[in-house]
Amino acid sequence: MDGQRDVGVAREFADIVGEPQLLTGDGIGPDYHHDEALVGGGVAPQFVARPQTAEQVAALLAAAGRAGVPVTARGSGTGLSAAARPCPDGLLISFELMNRILEIDADNQVAVVQPGVTLADLDVATAAEGLVYTVFPGELSATVGGNVGTNAGGMRAVKYGVTRHNVLGLQAALATGELIRTGGRITKLSTGYDLTQLIIGSEGTCALATEVTVRLYPRLAHTATLLAPFSDLPAVLQAVPAVVRSGVDPSICEYIDKLTLAAISYSQNLNLGIPDRVRDTAEAHLVIGVENRDRDRLDDDVTLIGELLVSMGALDLYVLEGSSAHALIEAREKAFWTAKAAGADDVVDTVIPRAQMHQFLTRAKELAQQVGAGLVGCGHAGDGNVHLAVFCPDDDLRHRLLGDIFAAAMALGGAISGEHGLGRLKTAHFLELEDPVKVALMGRIKAAFDPAGILNPGVLFERKVTR
Repeated sequence: MDGQRDVGVAREFADIVGEPQLLTGDGIGPDYHHDEALVGGGVAPQFVARPQTAEQVAALLAAAGRAGVPVTARGSGTGLSAAARPCPDGLLISFELMNRILEIDADNQVAVVQPGVTLADLDVATAAEGLVYTVFPGELSATVGGNVGTNAGGMRAVKYGVTRHNVLGLQAALATGELIRTGGRITKLSTGYDLTQLIIGSEGTCALATEVTVRLYPRLAHTATLLAPFSDLPAVLQAVPAVVRSGVDPSICEYIDKLTLAAISYSQNLNLGIPDRVRDTAEAHLVIGVENRDRDRLDDDVTLIGELLVSMGALDLYVLEGSSAHALIEAREKAFWTAKAAGADDVVDTVIPRAQMHQFLTRAKELAQQVGAGLVGCGHAGDGNVHLAVFCPDDDLRHRLLGDIFAAAMALGGAISGEHGLGRLKTAHFLELEDPVKVALMGRIKAAFDPAGILNPGVLFERKVTR
């Protein structure tokens, strides 16, 4: 009976997207089994559908709801929390064919795109208009739809904010098979509930974005990157609030500890020309990016920030432009891949108020030392987002350590995740540590969007879907 039922479900999915765009069995390649999360293996879904229109997505959800089939959405699979890891009895909806840039509206400074558009493709298209979409979470093969699902951030968040600050409107498919539009090409909206913001960051548990309207900014012609080594991490972190309130409005404000800089320099063949006497002494580094439409004003900003960093204890100061600056930023963006290559067992993505970063990192390292684990990392210092590579191979011990680290972040006014999301890896910690009243309210919101509970079960909430 179940086999006959599954055949019928497969036929219905194939009728919606077309036979070639429905994959089953051995036709489902390993790339569909996982995202880039370090913990856990891949999972083969029962079905993979590759829709080409919003109407097809809506029809797939309606059919899945009738059949009780769990649904997971996938962009390019660059997520780090296993939110795109499918259910073994489920349908994976891949947005790889919904990858068109529908419009670049230079007058309103917005782009309208399908969810499968990559950040790399959008960057090329907006550059032709002298504009830029500013959410760069570190992997240009990531998709705009993935940005929406996880409320992605990246290094430029200190100036431009995260995804929710840069998405003005959505078309979204509901679990009921309905399509809705939220927001639009407007920056002010005081009409009813803000459904756009409810969907952003919901990790595919409320609705699936089928079209995204993003905010664009003028692409500034002149940029420079400052690299400042410090004798210790506390000195770096004390300098961060001063940089942010300097009036320069940096586009990047990153800290990198000594081991991480050494690792990314080696893995990316990065030569920054730092003298041995400085490299051997420095325990941490601050990377500041500045940009301006005017060259002279950029130079003034570089001078101001440079003098400020030296006054706060920087051992030296290096102003990088052109290829050198690009190489450093690119290497920093690949810090996750460096940690993965080095054998990290997980990556912590917490966020705390930037003034409390030193307090948090001190406590996190104490917790790691107590159980013989290792922590190294970097982070978006300007907005308090900490990324730590965790070296702790014992699964149970690592789970307890991460729970303690997340609790420490929350005690300082932070949160478990700043931009990677909870996914399947951190949901248990969230349910244990978060206010149960808030969790219950989120559950009621989830039920209103997804009454059958088919959308990404096991993410944000325990799985309750049965077939």
